[in-house]
Amino acid sequence: MTIDIEPLKEQLGRKVEDEDVVTEAPLKGMIATFDRDEKVPRAGEPIAPGWHLCFLHSYARRAALGEDGLPVQSDVLPKMPLPRRMYAGSTFTFEGDIRVGDRLRRETEFTDVQLRTGSTGTLIVTTQTRRIFTPRGLALSEAASTVFREEVKAGAKSGVPLRDAAPRDVPWRRTIRPDPVMLFRYSALTFNPHRIHYDRTYCIETEGYPGLVVHGPFAQQCIFDLLRDSLPGRRIATVALRARAPLFDAAPFDVIGRPTPDGKGAELWTVTPQGTIAAQATATFA
Repeated sequence: MTIDIEPLKEQLGRKVEDEDVVTEAPLKGMIATFDRDEKVPRAGEPIAPGWHLCFLHSYARRAALGEDGLPVQSDVLPKMPLPRRMYAGSTFTFEGDIRVGDRLRRETEFTDVQLRTGSTGTLIVTTQTRRIFTPRGLALSEAASTVFREEVKAGAKSGVPLRDAAPRDVPWRRTIRPDPVMLFRYSALTFNPHRIHYDRTYCIETEGYPGLVVHGPFAQQCIFDLLRDSLPGRRIATVALRARAPLFDAAPFDVIGRPTPDGKGAELWTVTPQGTIAAQATATFA
């Protein structure tokens, strides 16, 4: 497939701003969804890493959504010539706390687009850079990548890349058992309308997957939670996460990790039921 992305490159720099207020209710939802034994932060208290996704949603109207449930284009991201999309990873820099009661302002900018060829065909990789500000200044920067890929032919299976084996000699390990209720709840909390996470018929018959797809940010949250539970009290400075293969609701998956030898950071992975790497992350501490 031949695709010219020069018209897309001309759109780099598109930017939009939006605002929200940090409230307690969706944080209760995160604790319930991930079955966590922790208290809901109160007014003035910081929220956990990753919980910012409960706020600053994209509120595209129904008429603007494509077959997959996501907006065909936005004020930031132009329409792509490939129809299917997946989370590819994010790089976070934590500059300060986000606290309950904060009024948030977010700048989102279209910062990169690349054409690649992978094991599943032609790919377009886009990056949106998001900067979240509180009344105290910049709190969080995120460079979020999305992969757009070719349409799956009717009756065909979506290619699932085979990756390297995950490390086994790690001190941190947790098993996650995703199910349709967990995935639906997370979709609702993050206002994510992508049908691959809750519409099994669409997911299997149109996208060619073997089951519901675990959200990339859902697995990302599992990594954040394992990190902060394994090293309580350490302040996370950065996390760089790269998705390498999808996870599905048909079987449990593991989240594993270990501190770096110098004690200044950590390495973490999500692991498929076959023992291969689904995502890998590196973190540093302040």
